[in-house]
Amino acid sequence: MAAEAPHAPPGVQRRRSSQHTRMWGYLLALPTVWMVTFFISSMVIVVLLSFGTTTRDGFPVFGTNSGNFSALWDEVYLRLFVRSLLYALATVALSVLIAYPVAYAIALHGGRYKNALIAAIVVPFFASYLIRMYAWKALLSDDGLLNSGLRKAGLGDGISFLNTPWAVIGGLVYGFVVFMILPVYASLERMDTSLIEAGNDLYHSPLRTFFTVTLPATRAGLYGGMLLVFLPALGDFVSAQLLGGSSTFMIGNLIQQQFVEGQNWPLGSAMTVAMMAALTVLMVVYLRATSTKAREL
Repeated sequence: MAAEAPHAPPGVQRRRSSQHTRMWGYLLALPTVWMVTFFISSMVIVVLLSFGTTTRDGFPVFGTNSGNFSALWDEVYLRLFVRSLLYALATVALSVLIAYPVAYAIALHGGRYKNALIAAIVVPFFASYLIRMYAWKALLSDDGLLNSGLRKAGLGDGISFLNTPWAVIGGLVYGFVVFMILPVYASLERMDTSLIEAGNDLYHSPLRTFFTVTLPATRAGLYGGMLLVFLPALGDFVSAQLLGGSSTFMIGNLIQQQFVEGQNWPLGSAMTVAMMAALTVLMVVYLRATSTKAREL
């Protein structure tokens, strides 16, 4: 009979366990180091630049100039921010109207094809956001597929879709609606379907059952999707640049112009810091309101 392998002494086992623990600790610390190095440091640079100035040659330098923030109260800048806020809210509303029925149908009626249906929705979004916006522009152009179909159907000489607020909002919805579908689908997938059956017995009407049972049970996923759509939509500039015109530019376009065309990095940094501060305030108010509603339920 083969001899059994000798067991390591308890002291050696403890040292090995301690080494493994330290090794995993170092590996888990890498994401934190990455965040500090590339994310937080870049944000610190943006904040410092927001108080800087620009030399005659167009180079930004750090400083203590608060005039960049004073300039943000210009009527043009405020109007762009309000427009961006309205576009982002419209994007969220339309995304909810589109995403919830899609997620509901897949989660509760998709059967064995659930994964395939979710993949069919998600895979197209692996393509570059810029490429998808160019495709949307080709679709809505005067000689695009949509107008060509209208002409062939005898519905007129076509409609000017581009350079309108609806084209910009449509592009934002198309770009970010998947961020609404996935969290709502996850909430519906986790929900106990017997609650819907009980709701049908108690409230009879399917519509009443939806608002009293299904919607409250998936509120967390809906709120998460609204945040995931609202935040990038507010700061987006690609949709407005490709699908809109000067009358539909958003705050993201103005920031992009300061960094790329205007060579006024301090002003662009001040706009970025101000928008981040406004988003933080909106998020805090929103999360406190939703948490209060959740406690009341």
